[in-house]
Amino acid sequence: MVRKSVAEILEKHVTFELECIDRLYLNAYVPSVQSGAGFVWFVKTQLGCRVPSTAMIAPTSRAFAAALERFATEQGVDLVTFTKGQRKDDVAQRYLAAFTGEEGVLFVGKAQEKASVFRTEKRTDAQGKKYPWIIRSTAMVNHYDVYILDRDLGPLFLKFCTYFPYPAKLCLNGHEWLKRQLTRRRIAFEPLDNGVRSCAAPARVQAIADQFDAATIERAFRKWLARVPHPFTPAQRTAGYRYQLSILQAEFALTQVLDRPVTGRAFFEEVIRENLDGGRPDQVQLIFDRRVIRSTPGRFRTRVLTEGVTPSLHVQYKASKVKQYHKEGQALRTETTINNTYDFGIGRLLSNLPALREIGFTANRRLLCVQHLSHDCLIGDDAF
Repeated sequence: MVRKSVAEILEKHVTFELECIDRLYLNAYVPSVQSGAGFVWFVKTQLGCRVPSTAMIAPTSRAFAAALERFATEQGVDLVTFTKGQRKDDVAQRYLAAFTGEEGVLFVGKAQEKASVFRTEKRTDAQGKKYPWIIRSTAMVNHYDVYILDRDLGPLFLKFCTYFPYPAKLCLNGHEWLKRQLTRRRIAFEPLDNGVRSCAAPARVQAIADQFDAATIERAFRKWLARVPHPFTPAQRTAGYRYQLSILQAEFALTQVLDRPVTGRAFFEEVIRENLDGGRPDQVQLIFDRRVIRSTPGRFRTRVLTEGVTPSLHVQYKASKVKQYHKEGQALRTETTINNTYDFGIGRLLSNLPALREIGFTANRRLLCVQHLSHDCLIGDDAF
């Protein structure tokens, strides 16, 4: 097999390249009810209860769960109870394939999952008198996943916890948004799973991908939040009990489509072999542009997964990582996943997405630069 250097392949054998936000997993929460004091204030001011207790919330929780099941009936979609070990994505793909409309609810899923909840605990004061105290705890409670096909964002889902303070999750994909924008603007392209394989106007595709922002996500979230059942009444929302979005996980992908599968396989095998030290602290500093000291949390290592999967290279920094793999045998995918924005001194609010975008895409390029330098000593066949 012909051996080519990293520089050779990236300069001469990449037919299409795209930087795009991939999957985003967002937390929707009401800030003022995240603490025990906030819970007490809500119960007193919104429910008129003199002695705060989680028992006061139970009717609202039952009504919210019933409203979500009624919503599935009104929309004419299935209410699917997920079983243990069942892959939700596989179920969603079947419903998506059968859906013929431009936009709408695909189905509603139901499952019990662990959640952070409030509980009332009986305590005793110095005089031996009992009094209630609100504490944080965990419990297995019903969650409802509303799977949606959005006209602009494509497939997404909203997950609601049916126990106070009713946190929700929003999951979407920037590549799916991009493909819908290209279709709407009649720009011909060839898809690559959740990406783009080729297009006659690559610069225009990249310019559109760069427009995917927090405002686009916020608009879609508010649109669907207005259509599905809401746990807080209009009066409570007017009083300030409104959802905000924060970032739980963000994936930033660089896709470089290669001219031939054999070139990609050879390149990736060489990259893995030459970069087994990518997880060393000094290399991690280069890739993430962050200082690593003795007290920096996390395990510094390189993981190479090969058995039963597409070979992939993983380099980790704290709770975040860069993953690199040969996507569908056609493209080199370099992807930075940020699982904790505080790893980089950035807040979690969705408004911080531009700063995270810069960090994620820069980490991808830095990994390629490190690989370029470590592999440049090999003279490729074409150059020879």
